[in-house]
Amino acid sequence: MTSQQDNAAVSGRGRHRAIHGEIRRRICLLIYPPGLRLSETELAQDFGISRTPLRRVLARLEDEGLVQSQHGIGTLVTDAGIDQLAEVYRLRVELTALTGRLDPVQADAAFLQRFERLIARSRQIITGGSAQEFTEFDIEVFETLLELVGNPPLRQVLERLYYQTKRIWLQFVLNSRLDLQDEFRIFHHELEAIRLALRAGDPAALADVQRAHISMSFQRLLQQKP
Repeated sequence: MTSQQDNAAVSGRGRHRAIHGEIRRRICLLIYPPGLRLSETELAQDFGISRTPLRRVLARLEDEGLVQSQHGIGTLVTDAGIDQLAEVYRLRVELTALTGRLDPVQADAAFLQRFERLIARSRQIITGGSAQEFTEFDIEVFETLLELVGNPPLRQVLERLYYQTKRIWLQFVLNSRLDLQDEFRIFHHELEAIRLALRAGDPAALADVQRAHISMSFQRLLQQKP
């Protein structure tokens, strides 16, 4: 394979990841709500690609449990309630503990600066953020902290499980009386605790804060369940 072909392959993989990430984001933000049929023709036009690479993206999303292909109907965005995903939440809690022990990556000065900017944005969300803005912000925080997971298989599993559960929070909040500002304040305090762990260079403490965040978020959802 020539260097030009190598570059084309790398570019193709990068575009595939970007399109996969964008469709996944739209599912998590309920832009593509549960039950929606995703039109291959419209998506191909939207992203400026042919239907063949798009189908590879949709196959990956189906493997992740976010969409389902039904014969004679097409590709549908899946739905799952909090009860169905309870085991996924519990698994996330246990696997997050491993991030402090399996090849953790130490945050450097540049990472700490990026995290400070996230905390500053968190303060703004407390005062006037919407549920959708909070969800987008939470995704960015998760993906940022995922960079510190140095074990590739663990990182892949954590990413997969996170996106399976992420949209549940937004669905639930939009249909409940959960105090959004209270949720924002709690998350902001968790980010400040994460900052302390990062500055101390303590991967175990960082993992503990993230485990507590997942566990308590799930418990708050259960408390609001009718």
